[in-house]
Amino acid sequence: MTATVARLLPDRARERSSVLLILICLAQFMVILDVSIVNVALPSIRLGLGFSVTGLQWVVNAYTLTFAGFLLLGGRAADLLGRRRVFMAGIALFVASSLACALASSRGLLITARTLQGLGGAIVAPASLAIITTSFAEGRERNRALGVWGAIGGIGGATGVLLGGLLTQTLGWPSIFFINVPVGLAVLLLAPVIVPEGRRAVAERHFDALGALLVTGGLMLIVYGIVGTDTHGWGSAGVLGPIFAGVLLLLGFLAVEGRFAVAPLMPLQMFRLRALRAANLIVFLLGSALFAMWFILSLYLQQVLHLDALQTGLAFLPMTLGIVLGSSQAPRLVARLGVRRVITGGMLASATGLALLTGVQPGASYYAHVLPGGLLAAAGMGLALVPSTIVAVQGVPPHQSGLASGLINTSRLMGGALGLAVLSTIAASRTHAQLLSGVGAEAATSDGYKLAFAVGAVFCLLGAGLAATLLARSVSPVRSVDEVTRADAVEDEAGETRMPVAA
Repeated sequence: MTATVARLLPDRARERSSVLLILICLAQFMVILDVSIVNVALPSIRLGLGFSVTGLQWVVNAYTLTFAGFLLLGGRAADLLGRRRVFMAGIALFVASSLACALASSRGLLITARTLQGLGGAIVAPASLAIITTSFAEGRERNRALGVWGAIGGIGGATGVLLGGLLTQTLGWPSIFFINVPVGLAVLLLAPVIVPEGRRAVAERHFDALGALLVTGGLMLIVYGIVGTDTHGWGSAGVLGPIFAGVLLLLGFLAVEGRFAVAPLMPLQMFRLRALRAANLIVFLLGSALFAMWFILSLYLQQVLHLDALQTGLAFLPMTLGIVLGSSQAPRLVARLGVRRVITGGMLASATGLALLTGVQPGASYYAHVLPGGLLAAAGMGLALVPSTIVAVQGVPPHQSGLASGLINTSRLMGGALGLAVLSTIAASRTHAQLLSGVGAEAATSDGYKLAFAVGAVFCLLGAGLAATLLARSVSPVRSVDEVTRADAVEDEAGETRMPVAA
């Protein structure tokens, strides 16, 4: 009898862990679904509410900047208030704001609702990733869970582009936001009985809301200044003023975190972990290039190649499946090759894909000029992102797991928002210059997109170089932040971390 019970307990524990992983991945599915659906619907939203091309990026950046700015606060809340409680609060806010997006009748209302949606995502993402990192043992079990988590994100992206095209084509763009409501309600119904509470017993709780407001406000002002170059020169007060104010707010954020906050939102000593520093910088560059790629490709396919929303969704499908392929194979490759080689290879693949996309032009073939580059860039993203996440959370103590999870997502979204602002502005400026020189509208638009893709490829090349050099000396997975502050990290003989993940 005792032997039978002993055999059943591990099976039940594995079954419960599997159910937990499915629920967390369902939440991830919802968040990623929303991003990919919006990408396909951007031209319809532009026509429906009268956005300009550069103004349209606020439909994306209102979400991503708020997401990025409050991710660390969301991670802190998950650590202090309980991961289940915070996770459910974020899901509830995400569902409510999705409904508000669907009902928005003006540009201002939509951007406001997208901002609230970003806040909900900023709560859900670090809480869900922290639930994974604290519910699964470091090493084989956790790496497998992170691989599934990344693959589900890719599936959400694939589903989103198809649903986005179908819903936009048949019911209009507001319907793309309604899809979040049933998914979110299902997660809210199941979470109380599946997700562990995960709350720490602490005497005092400090959240550093000032830090979150400073970093979010600073990023928004910098992006606003960059976008302002569409109507003002780079040397004008309308551009330099917001950028300068944004930089001051970010400096204020660093001062608060380093000297004044009782419990800093982003403890600067965390960056003594060399692998964590490298992973966040690499993910920042990856986000800078790939966020803009999806935005620009959606406009190119519908405005230059004249595909409708459903055809655009189908065109994006192989690329999102490329993310699934890359993220699902990344843990196995890490086990055999190490994180440095896998991340470097993924960044090089994305750089090559973006370089191939510089061949876009009016009348181009999707299969010859879009699919090869888009597929390669997307697969490279999956290959680089999962091992970067593994590196960023390894060696971090459980009570800081939410913070580390929020930090890697913050880097990706900050990079995405700033990269989108920079690359879309570069594309618009190039297009405007070509139009003034007498080039046709579609050719001028394509020339702008070509330049943006080329700059994105440079970002990925920089990321590959950083991965090859900064990850050559990485921390041991068993060392914590506190240990690293007392001594340098232990390195293996090859100078590269190799993690035991599932073959």
